[in-house]
Amino acid sequence: METFRNPAVPLEERIDALLAELTVDEKLGFLNYRNEGVPRLGIPPYVWWNEALHGLARSGTATVFPQAIAMASTFSPELVGQMGEVIALEGRARHADSVKHGDFGTYKGLTYWSPNVNIFRDPRWGRGQETYGECPYLTGQMGAAFVRGIQGPDPNHLKAVATPKHFAVHSGPEKNRLKFNSRVSEKDLRETYLPAFHACIKAGAQSVMSAYNALNGTPCSVNAALLNGILRKEWGFDGAVVTDAGAGEALVREHKRFPDYPAAVAEELKSGADVITDWAVGVRDAWKQGLISEPDLDRAVRNQLRLKFRMGFFDPPAEAPSCDVIECKAHRLLALEAARRSIVLLKNANGLLPLNFSKLKSVAVIGPNADSREILLGNYFGTPTRTVTLLEGILAEAPETCRVIYARGCEPVSTKTEGCAEECDRIAEALSAAEQAEISILCLGLNPQIEGEAGDAFNSEIAGDKPDLELPGLQKLLLEKIAGLGKPVILVSVSGSALALPEELADGVIQCFYPGAEGGTALGNVLSGKTNPSGRLPVTFYRSAKDLPPFEDYAMQGRTYRFFSGEVLHPFGFGLSYTSFEYSNLSIPESIPAGEGMNAGLVVRNTGTCAGETVVQLYVAATCPPTRAPLKQLAAVKRIALLPGESRKIELEIHPDSFLLTFDDGSRRVLPGIWRIEIGHDSRKIAASAEVRLS
Repeated sequence: METFRNPAVPLEERIDALLAELTVDEKLGFLNYRNEGVPRLGIPPYVWWNEALHGLARSGTATVFPQAIAMASTFSPELVGQMGEVIALEGRARHADSVKHGDFGTYKGLTYWSPNVNIFRDPRWGRGQETYGECPYLTGQMGAAFVRGIQGPDPNHLKAVATPKHFAVHSGPEKNRLKFNSRVSEKDLRETYLPAFHACIKAGAQSVMSAYNALNGTPCSVNAALLNGILRKEWGFDGAVVTDAGAGEALVREHKRFPDYPAAVAEELKSGADVITDWAVGVRDAWKQGLISEPDLDRAVRNQLRLKFRMGFFDPPAEAPSCDVIECKAHRLLALEAARRSIVLLKNANGLLPLNFSKLKSVAVIGPNADSREILLGNYFGTPTRTVTLLEGILAEAPETCRVIYARGCEPVSTKTEGCAEECDRIAEALSAAEQAEISILCLGLNPQIEGEAGDAFNSEIAGDKPDLELPGLQKLLLEKIAGLGKPVILVSVSGSALALPEELADGVIQCFYPGAEGGTALGNVLSGKTNPSGRLPVTFYRSAKDLPPFEDYAMQGRTYRFFSGEVLHPFGFGLSYTSFEYSNLSIPESIPAGEGMNAGLVVRNTGTCAGETVVQLYVAATCPPTRAPLKQLAAVKRIALLPGESRKIELEIHPDSFLLTFDDGSRRVLPGIWRIEIGHDSRKIAASAEVRLS
């Protein structure tokens, strides 16, 4: 047996043995994301590019979970970890089956370019739907759970590889992302933009993707301070850095940093990249021109091989899961549970919700998102065998005695449904439906063609970002006209981001972030009361984009719940329930040594009339910090289910890092001082607080 194929040999010795077998030309064949095979050694080709943002993506049938921003609204890292386990299992089955049939193409490998742990700093960013929201702590918890779920508990025998992206300081604008320069202070970099990535690395992430944009003048794919300095030297990362698709070519065309592609790709390798995701040919030219050093070549290949060995690519064949696991019943039920937990109740005037469909004679379901399948899936998704639209979910809840009247009402953006129609051509039909019904459910908002990644969101004038936070097209007019009838209106807002919703026009408001294949069932369950809503907003809902700094400004001052003190439509962490909860008896130590963590105890009681789940949120704030600090920072969350009248004592663990202060030079330290501990229903509705002294 060749040494590199012997599992009994230590990992680095196996890598050394294989490197010694490879010629320089064969090593060069590994640098592009489409790794060439080495037939003489029995090594097949391998493509690094695969996607798994909220389920195995772009390779055929798969379980489609709610979009990442919707998973964030569950405030449940455990649920994200379970999703990761499903992805790893379905991905192993798909990979083995593809190899069996000789398919070594894109989206068939085990290196997943997820999660996206960029901070959703501005609601106008179209790709914010791919993230876990605006909070570094919550994003880090969710990202770390995803990494652990994907990769499994054994770092030397990986199920698959997770790739946190886009490293670093990346959140729009989409239109010029290939040349944009993100300018940030060292303080904001370390306090806001890097912690979630660090959490993923501490969780064992074996791959990281660099961003397209420049950071303070240096494009991220050639930013040695990021890739070699912070990632490898500071954080001890020993995996593979991949570049984003076309980043090397963008260094030449958009950033205008290099005269040609060979010079650009050589600098990427020198700066710490290991897998080059480009369509251009030029790696071998760079070698011939003497631009790539042999140590850089060997390091890149070594880092790649380390992952492949850990995934078992050179071990004796092991039994792979059957494709029967893909989209199996248990996985679909988990996706449904995630969708149920992700729905956020924003308004419930006079207890209109839940609806008793058995007592209703007619319900109007209106809006461009009511019977849309694309709004279930968001972006970066697989192909579900079964999808349930919002309309279908409502139909399933309504008995035969309750007539459901459907009307599209308007298009998402356009002012008419087709070229030969008149403007506002479907509004009359919608008004007729609402007039016939006792209650109208309006399914409005955005879709993945309005917001998303540049090139995907083709309805957007600004490449997937939003110009403002308003309902687009005729949607607000439609809502106004239906509300003008004087009958109860429930607004179901579907989007991947925050909107300035005209909630005064509706009696009930529900926020559905793109909810996955089972989204309609989940919404129907919430409307009928089979599911008590428990989702929480992972982003601030502002009143207007006018309340925000310019979109291109990456400074955190005046952004997110951590630094915005003005009036908002809904704060971070907000979400209503059909029942009520009381938090009491907060118990914390009077003092702790600086640099140590602590536990907070409290009693949670369901004071309402039905069972439900609440998300207890613990925030910390320095009372007299010696440097600018967040107004508050989420430091712990716990989801708890209680029956009516039931109470339970719980404990929340606060990690020592929660007390870090970040200074202007980027240094982070825990200093003696007094911190306020807040227990909240959301970031602004505080139920109990106390102070602890760090000594």
